[in-house]
Amino acid sequence: MSESKIVRFSVSVEEELFEGFERFCQQEQFATRSEAVRQMIREKLTERAWAEEGREVAGTLTLVYEHHRPQLRARLLALQHEYHHWVLSTIHAHLTKDLCLEVILLRGPAQALRQLAAQLRGLKGIHKGQLVMAAAPEGGH
Repeated sequence: MSESKIVRFSVSVEEELFEGFERFCQQEQFATRSEAVRQMIREKLTERAWAEEGREVAGTLTLVYEHHRPQLRARLLALQHEYHHWVLSTIHAHLTKDLCLEVILLRGPAQALRQLAAQLRGLKGIHKGQLVMAAAPEGGH
């Protein structure tokens, strides 16, 4: 990754908005306001990139599920194999006697990752499913 030149700019906001931003920076433990602004800009640009047809993204899908649920594990694996082009790796952990945590590392077209996430989150026995995506660097793997 090449070193980027820093550009400085000022922003004018209402006092109430600034105070809310200060609380946000403290709660999220940002080192500086600049770092908070950089992260929010990156998040917004990533969201916009997802809308671009064919744009490749990287991401994680975190699932918490009941591992005793009949056929759930088999369906989870079947869907991951169906989307094998985009599933890079899976991390599995046992949370309790009945619950498992699975983190699926993904890379591919944003629409395909959203579709896979929706199918997995919709399975019976899934307690939580959260997809987090970030724009993948240009130039492939």
